[in-house]
Amino acid sequence: MIGHATLRPLALAILLASGPSVALDTGSIAASVLSQSCLGYRVVGLCFWLHCTASGCSVRTSTKVRHFIPELVVSSYTTTGNNPWSEMAPLSSPIIGAEGGGNLITPNTRRDNLPRFKNVDGIGHPGGWAATQLAAQSGYACASGATAFMPYYLSTLDTVAWRHGIPESVYPEAVTPGLREIGSQAARNMWGNLYPRQGFLVQSDDFKAAAVMAQRAGDVITRNGQPHVYWPLTPAPRDGYWPPGPIVENDGSTHKWQLLHPQRQNTCAIFPSNTVQSADGGYTWSLWRPYSCCKREGQTFLFSLDFAGDAS
Repeated sequence: MIGHATLRPLALAILLASGPSVALDTGSIAASVLSQSCLGYRVVGLCFWLHCTASGCSVRTSTKVRHFIPELVVSSYTTTGNNPWSEMAPLSSPIIGAEGGGNLITPNTRRDNLPRFKNVDGIGHPGGWAATQLAAQSGYACASGATAFMPYYLSTLDTVAWRHGIPESVYPEAVTPGLREIGSQAARNMWGNLYPRQGFLVQSDDFKAAAVMAQRAGDVITRNGQPHVYWPLTPAPRDGYWPPGPIVENDGSTHKWQLLHPQRQNTCAIFPSNTVQSADGGYTWSLWRPYSCCKREGQTFLFSLDFAGDAS
């Protein structure tokens, strides 16, 4: 894993030193948080707190809410160093062992079985962090567990796993058909296998290949103890605050993707989804994950009760 203290200042320094973007910039990424479709805000229950003063104790309640937060900006792109989020592109410049990029695909339609390669960067979403830090103070919104501009994953630093598939190429998930796939064979919409979580995939459609790579990186980032070079995004729960668990492919209750490049969409989806081809082989999504929380109304958290009858 890479160090939080080292990478975050580096990312911020690069951001401040960069000039205007010619592709995807921080301003347009921050604006994407306004999507009500992706937010999915709901009041889901009540929290119960024990509030004590010198005159005695009482039980107070607060509203429990649930909504999605854009935590990561995940870019999946062909040419090493060409992250579509141009202000962050210097973070993933070519280094020894990760100089090259590009696809082995040829224009010949009879040869669509060669692997595509994508680099992937997963960086803390600037808009999601800023918006939730302010909104959380009201007690009617949850704070993001991600840190803005933090490089949680840069595939150029994860050379052994991302470019060589070591050790995941021999995992059961990688060699067992039908296990950990995005889409399904039965529904005839299978885009690719999640394992091994590396940068190569045999896939004739460029968007689908990029999406599978983004899902692979997100799968790593949202888990602890993976055999990759990364910083895990696994916020800890606390009284009145329930962050999300790992993302799971094909499960919209664990995450959503919002396309930002090559076109910005105001809706979210899980993969498989509608495809939009990029001329330069670069794609970027916001990764949204669900949080639940309630405002502290006492010194001691007692329990929460969902309107559906489930307690947490």
